[in-house]
Amino acid sequence: MRRFSQRHSLVTLSDINITPLLDLAFVLLIIFIIISPSIKSAHEHGMDLKLPQGGGPTSKVDPKNVRVVEVSSKGTYMLGGQQMPIDRIEKDLVRDFRSNPNLIVRIRLDQLGFNKDTLEIMDRCQRNGITTFSFDTEPRKAR
Repeated sequence: MRRFSQRHSLVTLSDINITPLLDLAFVLLIIFIIISPSIKSAHEHGMDLKLPQGGGPTSKVDPKNVRVVEVSSKGTYMLGGQQMPIDRIEKDLVRDFRSNPNLIVRIRLDQLGFNKDTLEIMDRCQRNGITTFSFDTEPRKAR
């Protein structure tokens, strides 16, 4: 739509008001800043597990050396956020261990504790020489 100058009828004004556009950009920026931590945590771990309480602060470990295996109370497994059968997890962990002997298998399991599925993944790792494990827990509540 053309706007004409009131002084001269043939001169058009080419001003664009960008204030609403900037307002929208700032609102979207604020929304993404607020939502980004939850997006990261959702992608960081695939299963919604209720971790057991206990343990102390974890020591600093190089993230390249860690593979996260999640075990649900229903017997489903995830490696790196992807659900897969235990045979494929074993094959992937053995391949990673051969290329990186400092591999640490971090096991996330439901608060129901050890079950046969957790022991199965540990047994398969130990048969292939992977002996370094770590368990994720929730910090203890202060009394």
